[in-house]
Amino acid sequence: MPKQKTMKGLAKRVRVTRNGKLVRRNSWTSHRLHQKSKKHKRKDHTEQPVSKADRKTVRRALGV
Repeated sequence: MPKQKTMKGLAKRVRVTRNGKLVRRNSWTSHRLHQKSKKHKRKDHTEQPVSKADRKTVRRALGV
């Protein structure tokens, strides 16, 4: 049986923490920042966990 290849596009966007959790960056963080509040921009710095509905798919795609 052949090895499963990692989806490289997804691997660049999602990382696995030491505890095995999947985290991703926030969207809407690169354009039109002048009209977003400081609070909104500050909150976008933090990484977000991958949603529960997507975890199984993402794990398979990453080969984890």
